[in-house]
Amino acid sequence: MADSHTEDSTQPELMEDGEPFLSNLDIFLFSLIAGLIIYWVMFRKKAEICFINHVGKNIVVFYGSQTGTGEEFANRLSKDAQRYGMKGMAADPEEYDMSELSRLKEIDNSLAIFCMATYGEGDPTDNAQDFYDWLQESDADLDGVNFTVSFSSCFFFIFVNDDGNLEEDFVSWREQFWPAVCEHFGVEATGEESSIRQYEPFDSKNPFLSPVTVNRKLNKGGDRHLMHLELDITGSKIRYESGDHVAVYPTNDSNIVNKLGEVLGVDLDTVISLNNLDEESNKKHPFPCPTTYRTALTHYLDVTSCPRTNVLYELAQYASDPKDQENMRKMASSSPEGKALYQTWVLDSSRNILAILEDLPSLRPPIDHLCELLPRLQARYYSIASSSKVHPNSIHICAVVVEYQTKTGRTNKGVATNWLKNKVPTDNGHKATVPMYIRKSQFRLPFKSSNPVIMIGPGTGIAPFMGFIQERAWLKQQGKEVGETVMYFGCRHKNEDFLYQEELEAFEKEEVLTQLNVAFSRDQEKKVYVQHLLKNNKEEVWRQIHKDNAHIYICGDARNMARDVQTVFYEIAEELGGMTHTQAVDYIKKLMTKGRYSQDVWS
Repeated sequence: MADSHTEDSTQPELMEDGEPFLSNLDIFLFSLIAGLIIYWVMFRKKAEICFINHVGKNIVVFYGSQTGTGEEFANRLSKDAQRYGMKGMAADPEEYDMSELSRLKEIDNSLAIFCMATYGEGDPTDNAQDFYDWLQESDADLDGVNFTVSFSSCFFFIFVNDDGNLEEDFVSWREQFWPAVCEHFGVEATGEESSIRQYEPFDSKNPFLSPVTVNRKLNKGGDRHLMHLELDITGSKIRYESGDHVAVYPTNDSNIVNKLGEVLGVDLDTVISLNNLDEESNKKHPFPCPTTYRTALTHYLDVTSCPRTNVLYELAQYASDPKDQENMRKMASSSPEGKALYQTWVLDSSRNILAILEDLPSLRPPIDHLCELLPRLQARYYSIASSSKVHPNSIHICAVVVEYQTKTGRTNKGVATNWLKNKVPTDNGHKATVPMYIRKSQFRLPFKSSNPVIMIGPGTGIAPFMGFIQERAWLKQQGKEVGETVMYFGCRHKNEDFLYQEELEAFEKEEVLTQLNVAFSRDQEKKVYVQHLLKNNKEEVWRQIHKDNAHIYICGDARNMARDVQTVFYEIAEELGGMTHTQAVDYIKKLMTKGRYSQDVWS
């Protein structure tokens, strides 16, 4: 998984010339339309009302947000409500039928707040565009909705800040807003000023133990094992979006751990505590202590990667054979000969620390120093293969089990994929669990569902696109206008590893997938890949990109596939756009800048 992801900034947006949007030219800069306080009668059988799903909430904060600021303020307002004995929620107007606003009067004692940001020359945000258009064009009957400034109305707060201090304005407005709401509803603040937690902070330091509910093999044949897992997040309050990554913390293979103990001649169940000799250091231990060697080698330390040169240099002192010492120090040097030896003997031969100890019998370092030198075992990231709109309580993973023969004749196994492979949903009544958390991504479907999308993902690169397709299907079911949804998938053989074949063909039959293009690379003499199919469809691809504002998504191998696909886009732009190569490169770069060419790739 590519690690170069950035989080949304919550700073005020800037125009191209660097001036803040929050200027007098913008009459919508940030407006909080508070009101539409409408008295509703008791709930009847009105399942068609779009807000019926949120029974129990009496404050709804709709937000228009481009960079996340409006959404953040909406979330803060909805959480504030709890301090006043009310129940609030933040809502994206794009996900609701806003034409039914007039029916708000059917719900008792509720308050709707509109928290709207703008961008450009006061334009509505993408997710609020449809609502804005409806307000401009609709002649909806809002009889029964009174408009006064006494909170039984709809009124506007316009923040115009030349210094861009939107946070200060928001806080000042909020301090006046809630007392007025309390007065109107006849309620008092609870007096509880402590932090209200909306989510338990599941993250890299505190992962959620998610039960595995599904673990099935995806491929019908071949010598590989491709798998689909489903992790249950019910009750965790974890939220994710299509395109996000799930991080999992694996454990090392017990066979490797046991062999390390045997080679080094130590009792792995000895309790230890490694303490930092630098008393001023914030990091007192390399991993949680006290612990045992077994726990450290199983859960905390990376024992399967090729050791770096600094580790070899430090360990060299423990080799009793002078030749071994010389070679280890040489590999840690900057000499051409040393670099070449490290490349061939360690990297090209895929030697991990166990293999090095086995192949250098004179090297027997003390295990505590080895534990000090080995890097930490890192979380592994997988593109989520589901949509939270369809699967709010589960996260899907699509992965291939890594296993290969090294030049030394050993079998190396991927830590995480082999660990996941063995996560059987129910093992003798015991639920298999996976420590996990969510890493947010910028790999997102376009705000406007009417924009076409072109998805290119061979092999397990299809993972995020299963979530995208599920979401487009859900949007279509909601009555939204959904643009062309085009998939370019690649695998080796149709009868072996056509992943999610039944699901994809069903989506195509239901016309959720406008076009399903599959490259079976090894079903014919000449190999065919996804980039070849793109080239074959060049006229259609160019029309989608250049005329219809399609968004392009690429997921998979960065070293070859992503590069080759990008080359094809250059060629299409040159041939059909009449561009030079330099112009074509600039054209694709501009698509990237605009967020219309996104990659989720790994090497």
